[in-house]
Order: sequence, then C-alpha cells, then structure tokens
Amino acid sequence: MTVIKQEDFIQSVADAFQFISYYHPKDFIQAMKKALDKEENPAAKDAITQILANSRLCAEGHRPICQDTGIALVFVKVGMNVQWDAQMTVQEMVNEGVRRAYTLPENKLRASVLLDPAGKRQNSRDNTPAVVHYEIVAGDKVEVICAAKGGGSENKSKMVMLNPSDSIVDWVLETVPHMGAGWCPPGILGIGIGGTPEKAALLAKESLMSHIDIHELQDKAKSGAELSTVEKLRLELYEKVNALGIGAQGLGGLTTVLDVKILDYPTHAASKPVAMIPNCAATRHIHFTLDGTGAAKLEPPSLEDWPDIQYENKNGKRVNVDELTPDEVASWKIGDVLLLNGKILTGRDAAHKKMTDMLNNGEKLPVDFTNRLIYYVGPVDPVRDEAVGPAGPTTATRMDKFTRQMLEQTGLLGMIGKSERGKIAVEAIKDNKAVYLMATGGAAYLVSKAIKSAKVLAFPELGMEAIYEFEVKDMPVTVAVDSTGTSVHAIAPKIWQKKIGILPVKD
Repeated sequence: MTVIKQEDFIQSVADAFQFISYYHPKDFIQAMKKALDKEENPAAKDAITQILANSRLCAEGHRPICQDTGIALVFVKVGMNVQWDAQMTVQEMVNEGVRRAYTLPENKLRASVLLDPAGKRQNSRDNTPAVVHYEIVAGDKVEVICAAKGGGSENKSKMVMLNPSDSIVDWVLETVPHMGAGWCPPGILGIGIGGTPEKAALLAKESLMSHIDIHELQDKAKSGAELSTVEKLRLELYEKVNALGIGAQGLGGLTTVLDVKILDYPTHAASKPVAMIPNCAATRHIHFTLDGTGAAKLEPPSLEDWPDIQYENKNGKRVNVDELTPDEVASWKIGDVLLLNGKILTGRDAAHKKMTDMLNNGEKLPVDFTNRLIYYVGPVDPVRDEAVGPAGPTTATRMDKFTRQMLEQTGLLGMIGKSERGKIAVEAIKDNKAVYLMATGGAAYLVSKAIKSAKVLAFPELGMEAIYEFEVKDMPVTVAVDSTGTSVHAIAPKIWQKKIGILPVKD
C-alpha cells in the first residue's frame, strides 16, 4: 500500500503552481510558433511575437507569464490503495500548497481570489481557496493536474442545453464571435458534451488539460484512418472557428484557436448539454504523479524549446503622454502603433466602482484625470529591482459601463486595455472624441519592462486594484477605437473571414 505524506503533497502543489507561472507547456510554444510562421496579418503577427517573446523572458527570469496568475484549479485522482499520512484534508493540503506558491518571496504571484463573492468581495491575500475536483480510481498512486486559470478566459465560458437534433457546430460558430477577444486568442477551446449541465462544464474544463495534438489528428485524417465522432467534430470546429477570422487578440487573422479539445459523456434522451470554455494565451497546466517516494520532481524545459524571438519597441510613433491634447488624440487612427512615454494612471473594476460612487455623491476624486490615460491593469507585486511586476492589460469590456461617466466628468482622454469595447463604450468614446488603446494580453512581463516607476496614488486598500501612476518608456499599444468611434475589432475579423473564404460573412 502506497503512503502519501502530507508535506510531499503540499510541496508538490506549491512547486507546480510556481512552475506553471513562468513555464508555458512545450506543445503550446510549438503551436504558437507555427501560428506565427503562417500568419499574414501584420497586427496579429506582432501580437503573437509579443506573446512568444514574453514567454521566453518569463522562462529565463522566472516571473509570471501573465499578471493574472489565475485561480488555482486542481484535479486529483486518488488510487483506492493509497493511504494518507496526513492530519489535513486534501482540500486543506491543496490550499496550503497554493498559499506557499502564491506568497513565495522570490516570485510572489498575484492574489486574485475574493471571499464573500456576492457581498464584500474581500481578497483572501493568498489566492486560496483552490477549486479542487476529486476522483477515486483504481491503483496505488495519486495523479494531480494543477492549472492556473485567468479570469479573462473564464469569464467567456458558455453553456447551453441544446435540443437533441440541434447542431453543436452551429452553436459554437454562433457563440465564439460574441465571446470577443477578452479570452486572449490564440488559445484553445475546451468543449464538454453530454451528462448534465455541471458535468458538461467539468468535461470542458478537463479537456483543456491535455496536450495540443490537432496536427496529429489532421495527419490521421489524411492517412484515411477511421475517425470517431469526437475526432471529426474537433477537426470541423478547428477549421471553421479559425475561418471566423478573429485572429490573435481579435485583430483579425488566420489563427484564432490552436486546438479544439472535446470530452463527452452519456446523457438523457431529451438532452444535449454543451459547455465551452476557452484557454487563453497564458495556457498554464502541469501533470504529476505521487507514488510515495517523495515530492514530485518537475523537470524544467530547455530554453532551446523556445524560438529565439526578441521584441524591440522601435516600430511606432512615440507619444509624450504628459503633454497629451485632444487634438493629438483626434489625429490617431485604428491600427496606429504608439509608443507611450511619460506618466499614465491605472484603475480597473473596483477602482472604477469607487470613483463612480464618489462622482454620484458629488465627492472630489483623489486623482486628477484631466487629459490623462488610464490603464486597466492589476499588476503583480515587484521583486528584486523591478519597478512593478508583470503588468499586462485586463479585459476592457468590464469597464464599459463606467466609460461615459469617466470621460464626461473627469477629463479623461483615453483608456488602455485588452480586447474589444462594447457598443456603449464605443459610443461614449465617439461622443467625447476620446480613444481606446490596446496592449497585448499574454505579454505581461514584456509590458512591465516598459514601466520604469510605479507608485500608489489612491485606494491602497484595493491591493492590486489600487490606482497607480506608472512612468513608462516606449510602452507599445495599438489604437483599437479612434476618436470617430471606429473599432478595429468590429472591422478586422470580417475582413479576414472574407479573405479565408470558408464561411459566409454576416453583416
């Protein structure tokens, strides 16, 4: 009988979450490099280049791939012949491992988990508790999968109860364009089919834990081998989702998904539950097995697995944001690449809620936003000589409902985030002759290299959601919505869908 010691399990979980914070899986790097090589849209190619350059920097520097270091997700399969030498429950041991990983001084990870989600939403400060899924299986080992799942991709999860005769392909192709780019494509779609609603969602999530192997499936199809229903569905969805032309970061292009993963389960005769969960460009998961001989030994990948890609902030118009004027903002057009220099402010969900509440109460804001830019970000704490830790953009659409009031009552000139803006935000930008700039999601450490100093100006109690002032040098951004209300995310995917020519373009 195998005996698993408490400390071995805890330390293995801690090591795993540190490991995946800075190492992409090798199969993901290889798939991204293939996407880069075939990409024809310069904007999408630039975004993929940033993601790959960022990935290599993180592997070298052992710093997080993304500022959103994720909610801790753990799948545990416990062999029936395993005995635990532990005083803590499995959930408690997982939580302790997560706590160690996320508070490690050498590479402190961002704590994003909030307690009392329907009420005070207070940060737990150590990213616990984890979400743990258990299964009792045959054998005398404990198999563990640790994954860090960012909120941008989790928020795009979809679930539907289809009629038995309904097409899964039709639902996916109708749904994916409405997910926008907040899930940071190119990534992976996980789809669960069957069972019950909660089973389908779990299947979709679990499917994302497997290796990228769509190329092997394509080779199998070319060889004439017989394919299962799920295999045929994967190939069809892979081709057709990419044919939507959404592309990297929603900028239009040839690769939206690197793979489509599917798991299914028997279901009721009257039902067809389907869940779809995307994995973003910060794909982070690792598998290990405990057999009673000690903690897991995680083998670091070789830097030779990464393409030797450097990203230099040379291509773009340099902008002094300390002297920004409405006239200069009005001169920018969608697709323009800007290199920002000077001081920008930060703020995201919690800060916007506090500020709009203050405005509604007639109170003066603690920060002057006149002719300033605000960056939607929740950075990782700095270590060593860093001004700030990884500081990539968060999903901008979450701030849409605050946009008009911020533009009209604070003197704000523009915003920086990731993904598209919704209709109400675009209309507010147009009416106020403002601008929305896009930074690349999944390139957080690379972005942080452009930040030379950082200080908290307001709401320190919000932790990573406080209002900072960043001094930046050549921070690369792309004009995504210009002062006329023209949006690159509304235009580019349709252009590329038409170029690809597999699917009809809808108005």
